[in-house]
Amino acid sequence: MGEEAVSKNFIEQEIDKDLAEGVYTEVCTRFPPEPNGYLHIGHAKSIILNSGLAEKYHGTFHLRFDDTNPTKEDMEFVESIKADVEWLGADFKDHLYFASDYFEVMYECAVKLIKKGKAFVCDLSPEEIREYRGTLKEPGKNSPYRGRSVEENLKLFEEMKNGVYKDGEKVLRAKIDMASPNINMRDPVIYRVAHMSHHNTGDKWCIYPMYDFAHPIEDAVEKITHSICTLEFEDHRPLYDWVVKECEFDPAPRQIEFAKLYLTNVVTGKRYIKKLVEDGIVDGWDDPRLVSIAALRRRGFTPESLRMFVELCGVSKAQGSVDYAMLEYCIREDLKMKRPRMMAVLDPIKLVIDNYPEDETEWLEAENNLENEALGKRKLPFCRELYIEREDFMIEPPKKYFRLFPGNEVRLMQAYFVKCVSYETDDEGNVTVVHCTYDPETKSGSGFAGRKVKGTIHWVAAPYAKKAEVRLYGNLIDEEKGVYNEEDGSMNINSNSLEVRKNCYVEPNFADAKPYDSFQFVRNGYFCIDAKDSKPDAMVFNRIVSLKSSFRLPK
Repeated sequence: MGEEAVSKNFIEQEIDKDLAEGVYTEVCTRFPPEPNGYLHIGHAKSIILNSGLAEKYHGTFHLRFDDTNPTKEDMEFVESIKADVEWLGADFKDHLYFASDYFEVMYECAVKLIKKGKAFVCDLSPEEIREYRGTLKEPGKNSPYRGRSVEENLKLFEEMKNGVYKDGEKVLRAKIDMASPNINMRDPVIYRVAHMSHHNTGDKWCIYPMYDFAHPIEDAVEKITHSICTLEFEDHRPLYDWVVKECEFDPAPRQIEFAKLYLTNVVTGKRYIKKLVEDGIVDGWDDPRLVSIAALRRRGFTPESLRMFVELCGVSKAQGSVDYAMLEYCIREDLKMKRPRMMAVLDPIKLVIDNYPEDETEWLEAENNLENEALGKRKLPFCRELYIEREDFMIEPPKKYFRLFPGNEVRLMQAYFVKCVSYETDDEGNVTVVHCTYDPETKSGSGFAGRKVKGTIHWVAAPYAKKAEVRLYGNLIDEEKGVYNEEDGSMNINSNSLEVRKNCYVEPNFADAKPYDSFQFVRNGYFCIDAKDSKPDAMVFNRIVSLKSSFRLPK
């Protein structure tokens, strides 16, 4: 039999062609974030795609901070991005770069363009430049300063660098074609005056390159072979290629575009998240209701689940959106065989086994995960007083309710059959205690035969239980209205996106649990220990995802 055919996406097909034709001898990719905010799920796709291509072709992956705009950048974001990329498993060891390290090279490239008659200093204001640019239907018109001599342009550009001019007073523009059908090619601005400190270069520079000029130079200097970016840069590709060619870089990097990853009913825009943080609607950029990578990590998502998600979404040129349920499917699939299944009661009422010895405690053996024996077993304390879920007892149950009610018998998971004999209520009629009797012949694992019960409920032993806070997350966005209000652009926030339960009880087997550790709470979903607020003596759990899903993979 021949080898099984391997399906390749269009980017891999292009890389194969370039390697076969000898355009490049090896593959080098990069992820180039601007350090002006936290990364989100869309960035995760780019990180996983770029680093995955480098790994697949035994090449090199670079993490490079595109820090050419000092107005928005912050070292806090630099550190958060490094942590995110590393957490996702992208290997950038010995290949961490900053675009600002190339400012001298960019300046020299600008001087080269001036000497070649391909760039000029322009005195038009930003408003005038927009006015001269034309429209999609009408060509632009030349700046009155376009005809300046090479000598004058060199002199003025040096004066710009030396701080002679105020912000916005002069810019350096590429000299290309004001009649080009591609507006990006209509003499774009490539340098501006900006008197401000930079987080990396301090006050050395008072002129800064524009992104469309800086980015191709960064790629070329680092010998990136394939500059993989999203579709909005497709119209910028002719300018990318022009800069690389006119600055005489060889070999030239190649830009290839793919469709962005859009998730339904989530907020990814940095300015919107910033407003959510400032307004106190979320508790930071890593609030588990967001889809920043830091938030997903804090919520309990794993790198493996995000890689599975990106793989399922695929790589294409067609823009589209993906339902959040697919992301939830991936984390369930990743965790179901890896994590222990523990008992936790999120809305407790007390259950008293009247015929169980008052001062006795049994230590029952329980499988950590019935589908994965390798996770081993643990001991559970069992005694007279337990906590059960409030919803597992009803005074007057509906039909097909198989849990506890007066006269009914259920199995206590991993323990015994118990039968409800009575209950207590408070002054408002709320049930506070359920009284049962147990059958000592029905111990789990004892091989008993005979009676059967239809209901099984979970529990924790009251004297041994650990009190915990549990946070149940819903969608931050009102799904019926969509993310943004069409009238004023505001966000349609779901006021019930977070439910905090402070009086929950978990079994005592959490002594060694650490922040980000995750577990399945039997019948309640997957949860992880909150990395920000949880303490050993006051545990806080975030619900990652419920157990049930409506999502099904397409066949």
